[in-house]
Amino acid sequence: LLPFLKAVCQSKKSWQARHTGIKIVQQVAILMGNAVLPHLKALVECIEHGLKDEQQKVRTITALALAALAEAATPYGIEAFDSVLIPLWEGITTHRGKGLAAFLKAAGYIIPLMDAEHAGEYTKEIMPILLREFSSPDEEMKKIVLKVVKQCVATEGVEAAYVRENIMPEYFKCFWVKKMALDKRNYRQLVDTTVEIATKVGGAEIIGIIVAHLKDENEPYRKMVMETIERIASTLGVADVGSRLEMQLMDGLLHAFHEQTSDDTQIMLNGFGTIVNCLGQRSKPYFSQIVNIIQWRLNNKSARVRQQAADLIARIASVMKNCGEEGRLGSLGVMLYEYLGEEYPEVLGSILGALKAIVNVIGMQKMTPPIKDLLPRLTPILKNRHEKVQENCIDLVGRIADRGAGYVSAKEWMRICFDLLDLLKAHKKGIRRATVNTFGYIAKAIGPQDVLITLLNNLKVQERQNRVCTTVAIAIVAENCGPFTVLPALMNEYRVPELNVQNGVLKSLSFMFEYIGEMGKDYIYTITPLLEDALTDRDLVHRQTAASAVKHLALGVTSLGCEDALTHLLNYVWPNIFETSPHVINAVMDAIEAMRVSLGPGYVLLYTLQGLFHPARRVREVYWKIYNMLYIGSQDSMNAYYPLMEDEQKVSFARHELMYFI
Repeated sequence: LLPFLKAVCQSKKSWQARHTGIKIVQQVAILMGNAVLPHLKALVECIEHGLKDEQQKVRTITALALAALAEAATPYGIEAFDSVLIPLWEGITTHRGKGLAAFLKAAGYIIPLMDAEHAGEYTKEIMPILLREFSSPDEEMKKIVLKVVKQCVATEGVEAAYVRENIMPEYFKCFWVKKMALDKRNYRQLVDTTVEIATKVGGAEIIGIIVAHLKDENEPYRKMVMETIERIASTLGVADVGSRLEMQLMDGLLHAFHEQTSDDTQIMLNGFGTIVNCLGQRSKPYFSQIVNIIQWRLNNKSARVRQQAADLIARIASVMKNCGEEGRLGSLGVMLYEYLGEEYPEVLGSILGALKAIVNVIGMQKMTPPIKDLLPRLTPILKNRHEKVQENCIDLVGRIADRGAGYVSAKEWMRICFDLLDLLKAHKKGIRRATVNTFGYIAKAIGPQDVLITLLNNLKVQERQNRVCTTVAIAIVAENCGPFTVLPALMNEYRVPELNVQNGVLKSLSFMFEYIGEMGKDYIYTITPLLEDALTDRDLVHRQTAASAVKHLALGVTSLGCEDALTHLLNYVWPNIFETSPHVINAVMDAIEAMRVSLGPGYVLLYTLQGLFHPARRVREVYWKIYNMLYIGSQDSMNAYYPLMEDEQKVSFARHELMYFI
């Protein structure tokens, strides 16, 4: 492409052709990213003359193409741009408007490629023009100026003192105005640039300048200030924030949080949570005020305000615990418990999330209200169909089942087991996963028998997703309570002459052997007759699931002396290699691959050799597929197992023992 591009970019007949050629270079840089590096010098040479073209549009697109090339090459390739530095700087001093914006953009991307000394010099050269453009009314120019300031400040050669004296006064005067908060793109760029300046001169200095604006009457502007402070605090910490500034900051935070009216509350919430977490122990004096505001807002008639108050509790609960505010957390717990009758599902979800956070940090013993009162109130909420409510509720129930099961009677846990079955129908995978884990915790608490009966009965339902989740739950119960508690009932259930139930049992066994790994050694002889039956069943799905169970079983008992049982199972798996259904053949191949690991490749190779040269192509294809699988997995180990062949006149097939040992 390069000779063609060079010819187009240097066309003398029409400036449109030059413009198009240079735009192609720009798009190549944008689409290829750092892959332009090997051709960078050639591409720059193609377009460098465009900076001095008589057509304004060509000059502009050239500068933009150079910016794209420099962005793609970051942080390498400064040598390629040597030839364009002087024309760029001349252009910056002579151009105005759109042309200047493009030239500034190019300079902004090239400066970070330089070494520290040159970057500092060029920044000082370009800064007077940038400062002049700070007051430009053009929105696009503002965006580019902010980006260039960010890039210049981020380079090593620019000292903090220079930024403090020469850039910051004008920067805050021209850009930190209410109008900037209304345009989303400028808003983003202003926040990014301010965080970059804070990284250079110190977070406390910038927070000190903008903290007063948290009390501004304009809400979008307050949000912009909050987001900037949050980003500075999370990036740089608040160790350099003095006690006076800390008081101003918390005062501004509480004011901004209290005065919200818009629907988008996420920024304020994130900001409040991050800053309180960053302050840690230093936020202790302010908790009485924060808790009062939260309690007042939990009573508010607006659902959004209530939801935000509950979300804030979830964010700051761990800090309150670290500051020794367990009493206040307890009173918030009681208050949230009283609001569990909330009618709006979004708010109820947040209330459950806050309760979960409090339970996590306080612990089961000290929790108020006591767990024995809290759990019965949660049981009816499990029937709620809203995803956020379901997820938070099941998380909370699971946490109680895990750590505080003794506070609740076994009957109550059984009642919850029945309600949990409905949650296996949920669309969201996170809810189903949490439900399945909760079955494991409950089984650990009250013994597996009752839970297992509930789950085995659920294998009879028609809906596949429900059955699959049930099988995972059975496997988790087996993992938590020991496989010996589950296997007798599971194997007994296999005798039920119903496809869904038998498939469910096999799937449970597959998951169980996957989870228990080496413990499968104790159960392999028990389970072999059942797997025999399944692998000889007429139903495809039976054989597929049984092959999957064999795979997990074989991988679990590798090198534990169970080769006799595995060989027996391999004899039942092998006849299925000619199946055409993709799911079945995948499961069978996986089982054979597992046998390669557990029995050794030589053993499986002996099965494979008989069909490699079969007269029927379809048979040969399958056997060669298995051979290739062995070859990829254990090429070196197979040397010793190839059959002995007689030497021919010119070719010797002998492999002496010493040779393959070496």
